[in-house]
Amino acid sequence: MTDNTNHSIAHFAALKTAIVNGEEQLLTELLAGESMQALEKDYLVDLAKLNNNANIIKLLAAIPVAQ
Repeated sequence: MTDNTNHSIAHFAALKTAIVNGEEQLLTELLAGESMQALEKDYLVDLAKLNNNANIIKLLAAIPVAQ
């Protein structure tokens, strides 16, 4: 694996952890200036819905989808 792939996997894992832990500020920092694939975004939104955190769901919904 390349360093870029490792960074992407670590970044996605950090996003998931922040969502599960309800860490809105960390999530905001991790999402700053980011876009993601629709499948990734949908997965993270579903994860946030399981935790029923409306603020995190709004943050994730605002992420632009990469084309």
